Amino acid sequence: MNVDPLLDLNLPGIRKVKSGKVREMFDLGSAWLLVATDRISAFDCIMPNGIPRKGEVLTQISHFWFDRFSHIVADHRLHRATDPLPVALQPHKSLLEGRSMVVKKAKPLPIECVVRGYLAGSGWKEYRQSRSVCGMALPGGLQESSELPEPIFTPATKAENGHDENIPFEVAAQLAGEHLTHQAREASLAIYKAARAYARDRGIIIADTKFEFGVFEGKLIWIDEALTSDSSRFWPADHYEPGRSQPSFDKQFVRDYLETLDWNKTPPAPALPPEIVSRTQAKYLEAYERLTGQRLPVH
Repeated sequence: MNVDPLLDLNLPGIRKVKSGKVREMFDLGSAWLLVATDRISAFDCIMPNGIPRKGEVLTQISHFWFDRFSHIVADHRLHRATDPLPVALQPHKSLLEGRSMVVKKAKPLPIECVVRGYLAGSGWKEYRQSRSVCGMALPGGLQESSELPEPIFTPATKAENGHDENIPFEVAAQLAGEHLTHQAREASLAIYKAARAYARDRGIIIADTKFEFGVFEGKLIWIDEALTSDSSRFWPADHYEPGRSQPSFDKQFVRDYLETLDWNKTPPAPALPPEIVSRTQAKYLEAYERLTGQRLPVH
């Protein structure tokens, strides 16, 4: 299906609160409206052209996981995937359907809740220096992309600019409160373990993922996105080989293409050619179809 990517969004009469790398956040009064655009970033730069339907994939995968793990922790949604948009948003249906969520106004915890089941990224970098991740000692002899003996909870700061920084559990507890941090850790590990087993049976390794939690009416709830290929490392299981970096299920074609250019990885980013856009879109759609067992609905 050929559609133009949604790169920017303004809704007349509805105040935009925040614009992130991918999501737009609007104030509906008693709730937030979260909209996933089709923007894609690499090397911390947003590309000038996006990946059509990417925002729909992220939103619908989140709905899938929120539904699947509602018995572990409640989430922030006020409407489910199949519910119609609120009356006030119906005039914008063509823009919002499939890629938006109406959610509770929770107070986010001031930490990122990261769970790692494999050694990659900043975890691998730290392990090479200290044989630990976030102050947690790990066995010797692990390689890049090695599966860890047990998944570990490795919280991080929330950086407004630049990269989040890994922090020990004790520091996270000081920032978010000990009771809430313990609750977030238990929920994060329980969800990750169940999701990893489910995805592995469908040919996807969830190497690690980032959860966000908030407090609403005094209780911890799961917010933001859920186990998407933007908030997680998805690896194709049939290509998994420890001792090297792994191909990914999302931005691999984008990163590989950009590495061939004479570009210094600072804005402005170069436009992506149609073939790279098409192949990247196919990977996002494949992840959705493998995980849910369905094709992405056409709105």
